[in-house]
Amino acid sequence: MATGSNPTRSNPTHSYPHTEETAMSKLIYAMNMTLDGYVADEHGAVDLVPMNADVFADHTELHRSIGTILYGRRLYETMAVWETDPELAATSPAMADFSAAWKRPVKIVYSTTLTTPITDNTRIEPALDIEQVRTLKRTTAGIS
Repeated sequence: MATGSNPTRSNPTHSYPHTEETAMSKLIYAMNMTLDGYVADEHGAVDLVPMNADVFADHTELHRSIGTILYGRRLYETMAVWETDPELAATSPAMADFSAAWKRPVKIVYSTTLTTPITDNTRIEPALDIEQVRTLKRTTAGIS
């Protein structure tokens, strides 16, 4: 889930600006999927969507606009490598750019099994609380 303020996709850089007149953050639900509707392969891996330079740059730009990311445990553990594996970011300027964009937002992980985050700027919650999400929408610059 992601919220930013009124994203505009009117230019080729896919800028997602935040404006001060926005009264409430926008909640954006983002999910990669194949054209036939799959989000994971038969083993549960979520890396089945091909990533080219343009798609990767668009994901990076989206992450730059995010103030808070709401994760489930499995996706959080998958994405945490952008902070826990410095060699990944060192493979290219694009990877370093995405790594920096991923590290910046606050991350809230909903899990009944995790008790301690493995990344900075992260907190663990035992269950999704809709009222908490509504409060975040009113008080933060963006939720993802």
